Amino acid sequence: MPLIHTLLEFDKTLSHQLRVAEKPGFWHTIFNFLAHSGDSWFDLPILAVIAGYAWLADNSEWLHKAWVLILGIFVTAAVVAVAKKLVKRSRPSGEWGQVYRKTDPHSFPSGHAARAGLLFMLGILLGPWWFTLLMMVWTPLLALARVAMGVHYFLDVLAGFILGIGIAIVLTLSLQMII
Repeated sequence: MPLIHTLLEFDKTLSHQLRVAEKPGFWHTIFNFLAHSGDSWFDLPILAVIAGYAWLADNSEWLHKAWVLILGIFVTAAVVAVAKKLVKRSRPSGEWGQVYRKTDPHSFPSGHAARAGLLFMLGILLGPWWFTLLMMVWTPLLALARVAMGVHYFLDVLAGFILGIGIAIVLTLSLQMII
């Protein structure tokens, strides 16, 4: 069996073992919340608050950070959309997360994990320290929740996270060269 097939079988087995979507209880409730916490509708109000603060405070450093965040989220969304169209890996079967399954039937890479990776790395590169600390805790929990609720495989979230980190680095370096 080729290495890729072995890896994909391992990925399916591991993802199935981490799954709690069909098991009501404490972990289902926690992972349900965490899996939704990375939804893009949740990011937009946070970005609006950051941009509003920067604009009202007339703080050019925070305004720059807000623009990097906004641009990063849009670039990440575009890159993930293209990657999903090229790879076309189907989501794991299941009932939870119908909104994700209907709007986007493809799972690789995870857009939620890519955004989380982007935010994590931008926290490291741009600060503040408390944001980085928050992302260090939230990011792996979000990724695990997406697998636990059955809308992604483990490799989907790992690839998304790495992709988000890469986009943050390239974007930050590119903007430093331009500005």
